[in-house]
Amino acid sequence: MKQSSIVTIAIVFLIALFATLVAYTFISRKPEAASSAVSATAQPAAPNAQGGQNAQGGQQRQGGGPSSGGPSSGGGRNAAVVRVISVEPGTIENSVVINGDVLARNQVSIFPTVGGMLAETRIGVGDRVSRGSVVAMVDPSRPGEVYSHNPVVSTVSGTVLQAPFSTGDTVSTQSALFVVGDLSSLRLETFVPERFVSSIRQGLRAQVTLEAIPGETFFAEVDEVSPVLEPASRTLRIRLRFIDRQGRAVTDGRIKAGMFATLSLVTRTRTNVPVIPRSSAINTYGRWIVFTVDERGIARRHEVELGIENEEQFEVLSGISLGDRVVTQGQNFLSDGDPVRIVE
Repeated sequence: MKQSSIVTIAIVFLIALFATLVAYTFISRKPEAASSAVSATAQPAAPNAQGGQNAQGGQQRQGGGPSSGGPSSGGGRNAAVVRVISVEPGTIENSVVINGDVLARNQVSIFPTVGGMLAETRIGVGDRVSRGSVVAMVDPSRPGEVYSHNPVVSTVSGTVLQAPFSTGDTVSTQSALFVVGDLSSLRLETFVPERFVSSIRQGLRAQVTLEAIPGETFFAEVDEVSPVLEPASRTLRIRLRFIDRQGRAVTDGRIKAGMFATLSLVTRTRTNVPVIPRSSAINTYGRWIVFTVDERGIARRHEVELGIENEEQFEVLSGISLGDRVVTQGQNFLSDGDPVRIVE
């Protein structure tokens, strides 16, 4: 017999032997599985700790135990800790903060009537001058031509604030030899950005702080408004006078012309309107949201319309009412319907 035939017979034998073993194993295990199933079916159910069977216990749990998500479970949410404040009527002011300078009232520059050499100055910074008095002499002489000195006359009364020229300097009719102002009544000058111009009018109040007098707040009101805007800066020049809390003009010897001032200018005032802290409002995609807490301790989400504002408060036009408890802390992680716990 050929060798290839022997190999073929051996392979066929092994395949037949493997199939026989598999069939025997399957047949021998089938009765055992059947007998196990019969035993499990015939075994009675064991009673549980309540005296009933497991099936009855399952029915009891389905009826409303802790696993049912009923009231005793709290809905699976922990109460968020928040702080609240009641919405009350109040007064709110809208203001713009700008910088300005303290100036002497009626500040005027004095010019010579002819050009030439400044031959003599008769006053200096800080001196008092009267209207019509001679304050300097100008020599208009030229090479080969001799002229008498020409007097420079003050056109106003006041105190000399600036004297930028010295004897021997060459001056012209456009040279401001002196700047004279009335220090008995100081003014504040500032320039208001164009976007606030529509709110500016005489009588507007402002709070003023001066770097030279830290820790104190002064009061002023607008008494002069330029009729036109500055073309280069697109700002409106205004001047204010110092007043007391009752609106009466005052002077303070500590305030000097030339001081740098910071003004908080009140542009709008609303009284007896609902106001809320700025911290309670959330800006979400251009909409303002606040949360309130109802009598059951549940957070409620409200979309509100806001009016004027300042650094601390918002005016509320609609969305909530007076007396509502608005969340001021802890609202950033709230959702509508969340339980909350209020802390003082």
